[in-house]
Amino acid sequence: MTSKSPKELAFLHDLYIATDWGERFATLVDEHVELPKDGRALFVNAGAGGHALAVQARAGEKLRMLCVDENDECLELARAKAVVLRQETEFQREDPTALSLSANQFDLVLGDASFTPSADLKHVLAEMVRVTKPEAQVAWWLPTASSFGEFFSIYWEALVRAGLEERGGEVERLILELPTFSDTEDWAHQAGLESVTSSTAIEEFDYESGEQFLASPLITDFLLPKWLNPLPENERDRVVSELAQIIDEEKRGGEFSLTLKATLVVGKKI
Repeated sequence: MTSKSPKELAFLHDLYIATDWGERFATLVDEHVELPKDGRALFVNAGAGGHALAVQARAGEKLRMLCVDENDECLELARAKAVVLRQETEFQREDPTALSLSANQFDLVLGDASFTPSADLKHVLAEMVRVTKPEAQVAWWLPTASSFGEFFSIYWEALVRAGLEERGGEVERLILELPTFSDTEDWAHQAGLESVTSSTAIEEFDYESGEQFLASPLITDFLLPKWLNPLPENERDRVVSELAQIIDEEKRGGEFSLTLKATLVVGKKI
């Protein structure tokens, strides 16, 4: 489990997450989201701003972009990047589940929900739709069902080996809380979108050993804390040790792959 400060996590997110994990989703956005020629755009959960600033550059100066995030350290990095790139993109702190912005004001709303807790997903989407102008486009992206299946399989085995088989229900909960492809489209319709389309890419993250898996910032600092959170702290080290051993046993001279089902959902506000 990570014990890093918010500033350290912001730098790690910018250096390792945005440039690998984030790029898998960014490719989908670039391929399937048509940017308006002018007007105002909102980017929710912009992080350290790399993807948002790339979208701004692609759109041109006539599209004015506001980027929001609830992490002050990430926003500080994003503002510094905008200065270097001489972009006038705005950044401000916002809770994505309760935006302080007025309704019906943006010509495009983009939202990165790839690390959003499952319980907050519908709330974030509802807020994105609320601030979008009628007839304007909303796009958001997130992992969907069947993601991380390899990990959940060894997680279950690690719990058994650690003598914690009674915790197996937590693995099932993690699997079931990932929305399906059809769930995301249903939520979009319920939030007030029409002409909803979805695009999915199967992505893999490869690791040569259990040690490399656990040394990855994506795993140790961003994904694993969520996956291990239901366990009492005194049980987590045992489980992590078993995870590393199982990965080394199962890869059999090859690599351990973690699969991400990256999904982009796009719709037009009614």
